[in-house]
Amino acid sequence: MTESTLKDQPLAADTFARLPQGFTALVTGAGGGIGRAMLEELLAHERCGRVLAVSRDVSRLPAHPALASLQADLTTDEGMARLADWLREQLDDTGQEENKEKEKHEENEPRPGQPPALILNTMGLLHEEAFEQHAALWPEKRLEDLDMAALTRLHQVNAFVPALLLGMLAPRLRRRTPLIFASLSARVGSISDNRSGGWYAYRASKASHNMLLKTAAIEIARRNPEAVLVALHPGTTDTGLSAPFQARVPEHKLFTPGYVARRLLRVAGELSPEDSGGFRDWAGEPIAW
Repeated sequence: MTESTLKDQPLAADTFARLPQGFTALVTGAGGGIGRAMLEELLAHERCGRVLAVSRDVSRLPAHPALASLQADLTTDEGMARLADWLREQLDDTGQEENKEKEKHEENEPRPGQPPALILNTMGLLHEEAFEQHAALWPEKRLEDLDMAALTRLHQVNAFVPALLLGMLAPRLRRRTPLIFASLSARVGSISDNRSGGWYAYRASKASHNMLLKTAAIEIARRNPEAVLVALHPGTTDTGLSAPFQARVPEHKLFTPGYVARRLLRVAGELSPEDSGGFRDWAGEPIAW
């Protein structure tokens, strides 16, 4: 497999220059191919001090002293509530000695109670082998294939969960501090770019994702003008999500998770608050809604 003609390079030391030294990152969907690759990149980056990883299965996550993990299904109310409680423990609860010492922290270091400076939502669903009473959930080719349960399920994972995550984090995101919230979308969610049809539920769920993120970016900017919220298109990546559809993908357009993680982290890290509410691809190019 070859990478894109866009040269692959390690993340530069100043990739997250807007974020405080030793910042905390939160990655949801961390058990997936792109999520795990992002974990590895962040844990190796000199500016990132700690990574909080959330996945339905944490057994495949790497062992690292700077990594804390939570096993939770964020598509359920219970899972989202567990995440909220866990974040309070990780970000807000401090011992007496730490409270006494916090005034000695350098000005650019994170303070207890601050939001994660970098939030990466890598959750996504295109197909499932077994789904409720259905034998499988699969992209539709024609209108007759539309199914209420499938439409609801894809919107739940691809659009509603990221929005609910933003809602749960909103009090933290409104604090006036530099932060980046990046969530995986897909080019097929672009209405103006839809020229081939099909994949009704997946397309619609990603379009919904983009509208919800854009609307949230407008609200958050009123309280925190230093925040950046962005939807990111990773390109076709060699993961389980794209595996059934890779046969027709040219070799040079099938990317490794590591390449995609580096590209997306670089794109997100280089955006400014003026870019908030945008839709970018792995090369940093804007995508029309």
